[in-house]
Amino acid sequence: MSPALARAAQALSAAAAQPRQWTRVARNRGRLTAAQLGLVINTADPYSVQVGEFYARARGLQPQQVLRLRLPVKAVLGVDEFEALAAQIHEHFDAEGGFQPEALALAWTQPYAVNCNSITGALALGYDAGLCRNSCAAPARASPYLNTPTARPWSELRLRPSMLLASSSVEAAKAMIERGVAADRSLGLRGAPPAHVHFVATADAARSVRTRLFPPDGPLTPFGVVVHAQEAEAPRSPQRVLLYLTGAVRVPHLDEVDFLPGALADHLTSYGGRLDDGRTQMSALSWLQAGATASYGTVSEPCNHLQKFPHPQLLLLHYLQGSSAVEAYWKSVAWPQQGVFVGEPLAAPFARR
Repeated sequence: MSPALARAAQALSAAAAQPRQWTRVARNRGRLTAAQLGLVINTADPYSVQVGEFYARARGLQPQQVLRLRLPVKAVLGVDEFEALAAQIHEHFDAEGGFQPEALALAWTQPYAVNCNSITGALALGYDAGLCRNSCAAPARASPYLNTPTARPWSELRLRPSMLLASSSVEAAKAMIERGVAADRSLGLRGAPPAHVHFVATADAARSVRTRLFPPDGPLTPFGVVVHAQEAEAPRSPQRVLLYLTGAVRVPHLDEVDFLPGALADHLTSYGGRLDDGRTQMSALSWLQAGATASYGTVSEPCNHLQKFPHPQLLLLHYLQGSSAVEAYWKSVAWPQQGVFVGEPLAAPFARR
């Protein structure tokens, strides 16, 4: 075992010996809705056009909420290409007196990165050239949106979170969008069967560092949720899954998971955000293909700094408060510069009218 793996294993053993506790989270002030979302469509990409137009109809977006532009259809943008994209978004959405969205849906699968930055991180926090000299560096650029109560990140923080409407095909993307719409206000209802949350600590010590952040096992009765946080291997055929977090290069038995509409899922590994290459490490798209509605993965080597991945408790507890998927995921990552957020951003199963 390498020294790094040995240290990780020792840390996990020490964490496992400590009683698990719930962390404090900010109390949300509302949530993002379709009326606050901007949509960007790449007219050079047939996938983007079809998925974007479908999404605009599914969420009832108005013409002023949609920006159509031309963008290279490739995995990684150069800095000049990214700056041109950012300028067009700013010119369209930030004109005085015009519609200024609080968050963005990006209707494509590629591009997902700007050099070593994720495209969602670069759009929200600005491109960080220094990170590419050592992508394992810590600390990375911090998000002021982490664990905040606001439902207006652009108005209050000048940060505009975004999520890619990414999938393996147009039809798969439409199914994902339909799951997101179906999720709204669907959980936490009196008398309904419980939803299940699975926090899985694998034998992969370096990728299981989030174990120390897992909460206690047991029911969260007011929300109709049961937390399973002591598992040491991938669960077989779990039912009514709301949240599934683990650490592994690949996750077995995904085809057996019964994901609920609006389910969130991700795996801590180096290259889960490389959406065009799932050969060496599983892509975040695999979660969406299996039936999850949103996911997260890093596009460049992040090492296993906890701050570069979703915090299990922040993700769950903001979602249970009624946050949308894009809010819950963004509020759970301290250093999101290398991580790409994918899925249907407005899914909100615990929202109330």
